[in-house]
Amino acid sequence: MNLFVKALTVIDASYLCDERGMVGESWILDVSLSGQLNEMSMVLDFGKVKKQIKHLVDQFVDHRLLIPQRNSKVCCSETEQGYLCIDLMREGKSIHLNCPEEAFCFVDARKITVESVTQHVYQLLRGHLPDNVEGLEITLRSENIAGAYYHYSHGLKKHDGNCQRIAHGHRSMLELIVDGQRHPALEKQFALRWEDIYLASREDKVDVNTLTLSKPSSSVTDESHYGFSYVSPQGKFELVIPKCETEIIDTDTTVELLASYIADEIKKTLHGGQSLRVVAYEGVGKGAIACR
Repeated sequence: MNLFVKALTVIDASYLCDERGMVGESWILDVSLSGQLNEMSMVLDFGKVKKQIKHLVDQFVDHRLLIPQRNSKVCCSETEQGYLCIDLMREGKSIHLNCPEEAFCFVDARKITVESVTQHVYQLLRGHLPDNVEGLEITLRSENIAGAYYHYSHGLKKHDGNCQRIAHGHRSMLELIVDGQRHPALEKQFALRWEDIYLASREDKVDVNTLTLSKPSSSVTDESHYGFSYVSPQGKFELVIPKCETEIIDTDTTVELLASYIADEIKKTLHGGQSLRVVAYEGVGKGAIACR
């Protein structure tokens, strides 16, 4: 007997890529279980499926930075108890972090792909299912977006949950409505601007040389990179990232404020009397609207 749950949850995370840098991603998780019926004539109670599996994914994968631990360009070292330095060595575009270890998820692969993350999640879940569950199939898939979208990473230091981690992200749709009509050209233009972007708050910017970095980051300077740091309930977070892959805004990077920021930026390109409605998404099926 098979039991399935479509779109059980969404993994909103970022990952390191030696070609694209830090990439925000949103994957929808589908689950199928097979096995003998239990004493309740079920493979597993739907409520338990959702609660148990979602809890494991939320705890160990979601809102983390996914690290391809078999990639030779990735270095990992411990700086102090409970903290890790992660370095992605790219010519002129290296990325460096010093964060609590729970901010990272290590995947046994050379590259982070939907296939390697699927295998990682499968191994995570397989060891935490009841004995009567004999088979497990999981699918990670991206939202089907017909129009423009972008991948972004950020951190929300004032958040009391896992959004406070400095390097998590989303794959997000964008709708721009000008004078009541969708404007695909403007949507595409802005999506290209924020393709694989790190969005940072200005108040978190610090000099690179003030951060606790590892030896591989010794050649990084304020000329090529930005440094960001903040303290939140989960600990101290530090990030050094190329300027060319970053955009700094004057506020926090909640989706509400990002929608407002996008509206202000797009409004500059419109004629004075044109109305604008921005529908900015934070991953799948949620977001904020700003009008100008």
